[in-house]
Amino acid sequence: MDSKSKAVVVRLIANGNAEKALEALAKHYSVDVPKLRVGLPKGRKRNSVGTYDRRSKTIAVLDSDTLKQPFVILHEFYHHLRTNIAQEHKGTEKGADAFAKDYIQAYNAAMTQAVGK
Repeated sequence: MDSKSKAVVVRLIANGNAEKALEALAKHYSVDVPKLRVGLPKGRKRNSVGTYDRRSKTIAVLDSDTLKQPFVILHEFYHHLRTNIAQEHKGTEKGADAFAKDYIQAYNAAMTQAVGK
């Protein structure tokens, strides 16, 4: 995905359109669109703000405010992506963090460029 498209995905999430962002990501990576729900599964760590369940292909977030956090949504989408590619959860936390940071950096660069014009 090019930098401009990455920036658009981050902006969609930050503006409360996580579903639309996930649709764009899924289309780009040729995977199913993951389900998205508010509320973590029972038994999840208290410090967790998001999780991905490979069986139900669902990204679950702590609360509605978390739906607007690009890092969390992109991090969990990475797990969805890796699960779809490998048919098992092989995506590391480090890889998921790097994936999310890459998108956010593209957004920050686009915003910096827009301000400089």
